Amino acid sequence: MSLSASDLLTLTREGLYCPLGGFHVDPTWPVPRALITHGHADHARSGHGKVLATGQTLRIMAVRYGEDFCETRQEAVLGEEIRIGDVTVRFAPAGHVLGSAQIAIQAQGVRVVVSGDYKRAYDPTCLPFEVLPCDVFITEATFGLPVFRMPDTKDEVRKLLDSVALFPERAHIVGAYALGKAQRVMALLREAGYDEPIYLHGAMEKLTELYKREGIPLGETPKVVAAERGKLHGAIVLCPPSAIQDVWSRKFPDPVTSFASGWMRVRARARQKGAELPLVISDHSDWPDLCRTIRETGAGEVWVTHGQEDALVHWCGTQGIKAKPLHMLGYGDDGEGETAAPAEEAAA
Repeated sequence: MSLSASDLLTLTREGLYCPLGGFHVDPTWPVPRALITHGHADHARSGHGKVLATGQTLRIMAVRYGEDFCETRQEAVLGEEIRIGDVTVRFAPAGHVLGSAQIAIQAQGVRVVVSGDYKRAYDPTCLPFEVLPCDVFITEATFGLPVFRMPDTKDEVRKLLDSVALFPERAHIVGAYALGKAQRVMALLREAGYDEPIYLHGAMEKLTELYKREGIPLGETPKVVAAERGKLHGAIVLCPPSAIQDVWSRKFPDPVTSFASGWMRVRARARQKGAELPLVISDHSDWPDLCRTIRETGAGEVWVTHGQEDALVHWCGTQGIKAKPLHMLGYGDDGEGETAAPAEEAAA
């Protein structure tokens, strides 16, 4: 008897579960065996028994949660097949953040690909997305509405640099998620020719140092010294989005408040955040790239996870592709709603 996709993956309280392999993918509760797509805390939690992930994701989890974040760990090498129970799994780049991966699960000629979070836009801090042909593609839909068509990220970074040049007496404070977004902004600033120190909130220090150890050139990134904040005229300062509303941000010289997020595409969201300089920089695929990716996988069926599920399910129907929403709970939107990991809270 041939297998169906539901034989490979089923939805449980903890998240997606593979009964033939005895593992969960990005479970929201501690489980005996977990396969992790990437290091954001809504996908990578501590307390599991065995964890299989890319080496970079494992190192990110160790920085965020401590070396004892799981009982045992195994590094997945990109492109290599691993046998688990009655299935084979393969990790491939997702283009989301450092170490992020899609996970292909296959048995008896049926292949399901769990994308995790992914993007197709340029990012100098991680490997680009790899299209994996499959029967069923499980896609996120964080920005799964036609209105979300993201601009060129390099143009958004140029907006920041133009503002720094125009207001050299003011500090520019950029709210950006501490894992992935902040390091991408730094790398793009360096590629644009900015060679001044980029100052960091303490919550970003350990993860940024990890990126540097992984070979990502980010230049000089000193931690902000509280007593020196008033002297940072013309400086670019990166901090978690929540820190901009905190007393921490009030001592900088006439700060220009900025946020780097795909949600800055929505003017009401930018106003709500008090962003004087909104930067539309997303680590997720926008609407055209979500649609393009689904087509390129050749999947006959699509399962849509967190985000704007209904719109993408409807679009798939217009293309003759079977689709359904999974209505999975416990996953964030662009990282901004995510609670800081313990190590990051301690560094704040």
